[in-house]
Amino acid sequence: MADSSFDIVSKVERQEVDNALNQAAKEISQRYDFKGTDASISWQGEKILMQANGEERVKAILDIFETKLIKRGISLKSLDAGEPQLSGKEYKIFATIEEGISQENAKKVAKVIRDEGPKGVKAQVQGDELRVSSKSRDDLQAVQQLLKSKDFDFAIQFVNYR
Repeated sequence: MADSSFDIVSKVERQEVDNALNQAAKEISQRYDFKGTDASISWQGEKILMQANGEERVKAILDIFETKLIKRGISLKSLDAGEPQLSGKEYKIFATIEEGISQENAKKVAKVIRDEGPKGVKAQVQGDELRVSSKSRDDLQAVQQLLKSKDFDFAIQFVNYR
């Protein structure tokens, strides 16, 4: 029988991020504490720009956006938000959505699988994802449970389960 396998990836559905951003923008435009403050959140190329006339307000915008991301099922580990910066009279926060597993993070995951996972499970890095294979599907499910219990500083999903 051929080996069973699955891939570990770190991907974010761009449409879901867009929906979360639009919901956050709508809430900011309707909330009383943001009236007349020129507070906004929008795409700036590949980055997300949040701006308001006070540091606390711009942090509140980030909080609203994070809440919307959670509701749409996107891990906050994939959101990389900077610190508030004063630009003229406004405070700005730039955030990016991190995708793909870096080489060193993939090696960390592979090491966890090798050290703590069932015997006979192989993990190999393929670009920005990690392929895990084994003869036993039960072993693969055990690896998934193991990885879910670990707290990595990046988001992971399991795809292509065969």
